[in-house]
Amino acid sequence: MNIRRILQTELLKKLHKSKAIILLGARQVGKSFLLNEICDNFDNYLWLNADEEKTRILFEDISTARLKTIIGQHKIIIIDEAQRIDNIGIKLKLITDQIKDVQLIATGSSSFDLANKINEPLTGRKVDFHLFPISFEEMVNHHGMLDEMNLLEHRLVFGYYPDVVKEKGNEQEVLNSLSNSYLYKDVFIWNKIKKSDKIVKLLQAIALQLGNQVSYNELGQIVGLDSQTVESYINILEQSFIIFRLSTFSRNLRNELKSSRKIYFYDNGIRNAIISNYSPTALRNDVGALWENFLISERMKYTSYHKIYHNRFFWRTMAQQEIDYIEEREGKIFAYEFKWNPRVKAKFPKSFINTYPNAETKVISQNNYEEFVMMK
Repeated sequence: MNIRRILQTELLKKLHKSKAIILLGARQVGKSFLLNEICDNFDNYLWLNADEEKTRILFEDISTARLKTIIGQHKIIIIDEAQRIDNIGIKLKLITDQIKDVQLIATGSSSFDLANKINEPLTGRKVDFHLFPISFEEMVNHHGMLDEMNLLEHRLVFGYYPDVVKEKGNEQEVLNSLSNSYLYKDVFIWNKIKKSDKIVKLLQAIALQLGNQVSYNELGQIVGLDSQTVESYINILEQSFIIFRLSTFSRNLRNELKSSRKIYFYDNGIRNAIISNYSPTALRNDVGALWENFLISERMKYTSYHKIYHNRFFWRTMAQQEIDYIEEREGKIFAYEFKWNPRVKAKFPKSFINTYPNAETKVISQNNYEEFVMMK
């Protein structure tokens, strides 16, 4: 099964435009596969895998002369998992500045290392892309809207990691492998976290609070860590593209919560693997949370791939009035309530309507979700 990724066309457009291409995304989301697809259009490329020690050794005490020897006559150089190379930013800058007729492509599965080390050295010299697990849109493009909509409940449980989508019947095995090994590789390598069990327990606690506001103090009590360490670990997990945070929307109302947050997973399947729950939706009491996570993560993929610039939030007051999701784009406010059951009616709080009278409101259910996740 060959599923064409949306970024493939965008990456091809950027080749040989005098800028380095940086492709970020979690491990196993298909970065290497995507670049292999692109390289099928070219013969003259060099692929270096920085997960291999011999590649990392190549870049020790590197010089322009040595780089030119390594690259030779190749016109494209790909450094896969480049965050594994020490001082990678300076070395990427050396290639872009000194070997100008070569297209540099670097991938990374952890933004906290790769991005932090290249932002300053490569300022103005790079273009960034973020690859997510396969998206609803990509599957619609692959086999049609109706077929993908028929798989909705399956996606809520097993998610969209490429190997999960491709290996039908082996979803649990693939997800267990991902969540037990690949998921934490960069976390442990770069942050030298010795209490690996604490990371797992923290993710389990977050998974069980999916869709709810989280307290670092409360999570710390559950896991056995202080709140500062919890926040530090959450930052690392977020920068490894495992989870992401949503903050509160607050503009005018005095009793709006201003510093709360929710935490979501980039992929439903990973979330369910962490808590070892692959039960079908009809047997679950967390289907509402799965639905919310699915919609917000899919919306994130679409807006990222199509360059729809916006801010995203949830909204809640001290009186516990809440709206699931808010987008602020082009100066306008769009508020959404998510309901798995289309027959359940949703009302937007009067306090929100009165405070933001120009906001557009909409309920998203199984009857119209495709419009939301692919909305321009």
